[in-house]
Amino acid sequence: MQSTGQTSTHAVSFVPMQGSQMMYATVLIMIAQTCDPALTALFTPLHPRVGHYEVCTTTEPVDKLIAADESSPVHYGPVEPLEPLEAFGTSGPYDRFALARLYRGRRVQVARGWRQFEDRFESITLLSPYPDASLTRLMPGTMMIRFTISRR
Repeated sequence: MQSTGQTSTHAVSFVPMQGSQMMYATVLIMIAQTCDPALTALFTPLHPRVGHYEVCTTTEPVDKLIAADESSPVHYGPVEPLEPLEAFGTSGPYDRFALARLYRGRRVQVARGWRQFEDRFESITLLSPYPDASLTRLMPGTMMIRFTISRR
């Protein structure tokens, strides 16, 4: 159970898994993630028409996460250095000026990927370094924005 009162099932499932999915579950357990409702509220649409968003963070760099996911069903594109406003997009209600000031001309390392399961599709964006929820500090590690659409 998360501190928000919601349960998280992305690393644990009672549904039988194939080998590659089991490997992914093992990778998630090894790489500690903290999901943050405040970051989710800042950087994702308030009321998506379909699916749901989740923003999690880890102390691991983008390159290590991608390397750890090589045996999982995630398909990532190349890591790209982007301007902060391009990296974080325009769908969340965050303060664009505060974000630009925070990065001070520094670029964000961004990798985008996706994975497909029988019951859902997930789009994943990795961003590093990432801002804290108050937009006053850059945090080492990686922010993961995950958008999930269920097929049921």
